[in-house]
Amino acid sequence: MPGSRASQRLDLQRVWQLRAAVRGRRSARERLARLRRRGPNIVQCALAAGAAWAIAHLVLGHATPFFAPVAAVVALGQSYEGRLRRTGEVVVGVALGIAVGDLLASWLGTGVWQLAVVVGLSMALAVLLDAGQLLVTQAGVQASIVTSLAAPASAGLDRWVDALVGGAVALVVAALLPTAPLLRPRRLAAAATGEVALLLAEAAAAAKHADGERAQAALDRARAGQRAFEDLAPAAQEALEGLRLSPFRHRHRPGLEVVRDLAVPLDRAMRNVRVLLRRVAVAEQRDEPLPPELWTLLEELATGARLLSEAVDAGRRDDDLLDDLVDLGRRAGVLGSRRLGLSAAVCVGQLRSTVVDLLQVGGMSTEQALAAVPPVD
Repeated sequence: MPGSRASQRLDLQRVWQLRAAVRGRRSARERLARLRRRGPNIVQCALAAGAAWAIAHLVLGHATPFFAPVAAVVALGQSYEGRLRRTGEVVVGVALGIAVGDLLASWLGTGVWQLAVVVGLSMALAVLLDAGQLLVTQAGVQASIVTSLAAPASAGLDRWVDALVGGAVALVVAALLPTAPLLRPRRLAAAATGEVALLLAEAAAAAKHADGERAQAALDRARAGQRAFEDLAPAAQEALEGLRLSPFRHRHRPGLEVVRDLAVPLDRAMRNVRVLLRRVAVAEQRDEPLPPELWTLLEELATGARLLSEAVDAGRRDDDLLDDLVDLGRRAGVLGSRRLGLSAAVCVGQLRSTVVDLLQVGGMSTEQALAAVPPVD
């Protein structure tokens, strides 16, 4: 018995170690994926910071232009959205904080209570000007620097010029937007469509073999795999925002707008597939047979979604594929017109709804897709 308990403890230890290793590998992959997503922006921030310091120090002769790189990094931020606004708020906030700080410091002197008064008044003035949070913060930061360092009067103008240099460099760097962030939305859309294809294939296999556990496992995967769907619209919007500052990339705008609009039908497709998987699992639990025609249609739809994913990734419209999907929706309608059990009828309905969603992903308008797959009589 003691030996048996020791063996059990060792087995439990191995299980815990294995689980910890799996979690560690998953965490490492997620961290690397985040680094890949933000890598281009990090490079932009690094280059802008170095360039801003060099211009302010070497060209303008400022001894310690610390705010030039700070302004550049803050203006670029972690995303492309709102860069013009952020740059303006940084520059105006610096100017406001320096002006109030210099004025009050020359009148009140420096000290603890003077610092509190100057920072409070600077931020209050920014709020009264209906400024954004970044501008209010920069006003307070600059006022505190002016008061605590008691810099010479000329330093105030130098700091404002440094902020202007940093903001200008940020906008120039943003104008040289690399292609990678522009390609990311399309890749996310293709990955989301590919995920729908995989889940449809799992639904087909689960329905064919009356495997409720397989359907439930696929449903769990669908719930956990929402990242590509959730990231698509923000990624497309960020890229579109970046194009406002990049005159060299305007040709990408129409394609990005199309990809941005795919977020809605893709989200609907995923929701429909989740309902379908849930119903396949319920059918097995209740011993409700699913017709063989349903398996075939699901397999064909999975293949169509996979081909559609490739078309989305390539940025092309495949009219032949759309015709195949329309025909699949028609055949599903014929199946739905038969007398079916509740689970089978629900599965057919979700399949047809998914066809409508995928037709929109393929390039049809909502009206065209609905007309192509009319309701079952």
